[in-house]
Amino acid sequence: MSTKHPVIAITGSSGAGTTTVTTTFQQIFRREGVKAVIVHGDAFHRYDRNEMRVQRAATQNNGQMHFSRFGPEANLFEELETLFCVYGESGTGKVRKYVHDEEEAETHQQEPGTFTPWEEMPPDSDMLFYEGLHGAIVTKTVNVARHCDLLIGVVPVINLEWIQKLHRDKMERGYTQEAIVDTILRRMPDYVNYICPQFVHTHVNFQRVPTVDTSNPFITRDVPSPDESMLVIRFKNPRGIDFPYLMSMIPNSFMSRANTIVCPGSKMPLAMQLIFTPMIWNLMDRKGRAS
Repeated sequence: MSTKHPVIAITGSSGAGTTTVTTTFQQIFRREGVKAVIVHGDAFHRYDRNEMRVQRAATQNNGQMHFSRFGPEANLFEELETLFCVYGESGTGKVRKYVHDEEEAETHQQEPGTFTPWEEMPPDSDMLFYEGLHGAIVTKTVNVARHCDLLIGVVPVINLEWIQKLHRDKMERGYTQEAIVDTILRRMPDYVNYICPQFVHTHVNFQRVPTVDTSNPFITRDVPSPDESMLVIRFKNPRGIDFPYLMSMIPNSFMSRANTIVCPGSKMPLAMQLIFTPMIWNLMDRKGRAS
């Protein structure tokens, strides 16, 4: 954690909706004049797309059927912790980008599925903003969570998460349903061991719960809309959270526990704006007083 150089991390599984949360934070940063360096977690995968295929085939030939992007073997956890630590101390660090598709390939002038070279980030940022799979990862050898000033978890119920992944990977990435289901099954042990435990460390969790039948996510034609879901927002430490104000500003919201507020799924962007804008003000105020 750092007063002068705060670190914010959004963590969630593939298909959980972290990209949507990132968009809301970008709006807050723009409105409040905060200069944030945005780091995407896939830059800290160990292997590019082709290398990952080779490694997966090799591990399967050796009888290891659960090699995935979720686990430590396929990621640079130590380098991610180093980035958070160095940024917190000096406001600098080395980052790169993962090139996802043809559009990004044209921008970076290299093949999709590859990494750009490591580069020093701009030296005059106000804070670091991470979005990815492992923003709160803690293992026997690394503790990324301890370096974060604000940790946010995005955790749909599991069937909804699978529906979102199936829909995204088929519509946007051209994968077959069989390939996506195979990926879900292969990742499950790493999901249990390395994704779920992170949400113990997050300061605020957002969990979207559908209000329509998702009992078989593999035959569902559409992703439940925000209006077809409720949003459960859990605060690790509710001290200082003005729940009456939030409930007055978010229509049809209510408290289910002393640290939990529930609201319609369509109100997620509004809820995030109301909750996180004051938190960013506080981080910037601390930063200003420490400078």
